[in-house]
Amino acid sequence: MEYRRLGQYGLKVSELSLGAWVTFGGQVGEEVARDCIMAAYEAGVNFFDNADIYADGKAEIVMGKVIKNIKRTDLVISSKVFWPTGPGPNDQGLSRKHIMESCHASLKRLGLDYLDLYFCHRYDPEVPVEEVVRAMDDLVQQGKVLYWGTSEWRGGQIAHAVGLARQWGLYPPAVEQPQYNMFHRQIVETELLEAAQQHGIGLVTWSPLASGILTGKYNDGVPEGSRMADPDYAWLREFVTEERVAKVRQLTEIARDLDASMAQLAVAWLLRLPQVSSVITGASRAGQVRENMKAIEVKEKLTSDVLVRIEAILGNNPKAEASA
Repeated sequence: MEYRRLGQYGLKVSELSLGAWVTFGGQVGEEVARDCIMAAYEAGVNFFDNADIYADGKAEIVMGKVIKNIKRTDLVISSKVFWPTGPGPNDQGLSRKHIMESCHASLKRLGLDYLDLYFCHRYDPEVPVEEVVRAMDDLVQQGKVLYWGTSEWRGGQIAHAVGLARQWGLYPPAVEQPQYNMFHRQIVETELLEAAQQHGIGLVTWSPLASGILTGKYNDGVPEGSRMADPDYAWLREFVTEERVAKVRQLTEIARDLDASMAQLAVAWLLRLPQVSSVITGASRAGQVRENMKAIEVKEKLTSDVLVRIEAILGNNPKAEASA
């Protein structure tokens, strides 16, 4: 396992990490979640991602029960704040009140004294950015958060927060968590890579498999028992288009040439960028965790010729589109 710096900062995170979204506390029970976390930890993963909204807080509770048996200094634990956690008018967003209360609630559910990373889960147009930056700085000053960051913010919004922090001598955002995969790359490659370089922030990316389509399991239709077949996840079906499936079939041939699975190829492709500090993977069983970890070996096989073949199939390179 390689450990990459979080941008310009001293914190090092495993290049592959494990996230609790969708699965922990919801799709899988505590025992399976424990197996997944321990499989990742044994493989060298130190970064585990969570959020207050995942499974209505149950994901944090489940993770907290598992990590209490792991040495705290071996772990980098994150959570997030923004989405509604209750019915009240102040139970959502990035007001100082909600940030503080959400952080305290996450710490309690996780059984921790501090979070290594704390993300603003979305940009809040109703709250002055200065209020957000000051609230996050206070959490850092109080020792409840070590580094704070953003998730799904645009490059200009991040620059604004960094500028205010520098102006007032406050802790700036150190990390951004964007969606990034072979089919979703426009914002990362046209805005966030530049922001990472300019402001020294790290990128920890989510949805590496584009909601499962990049595993190749939908190459021959939607299999029974898959997440896409679950009525509760009907919204995912918009990702499974004929055009994308056709591309995944071609990419699967490249994966076979590299003696890899399609999922491993998709994850390894993300690791090609030095600005990506960590790729957040998900899993519903320990076997998936172990298979995902093999993407590290596949990364070494991504020669320039292989990357050219991949780009030819994808046909969505933002830089190429900009120069066309």
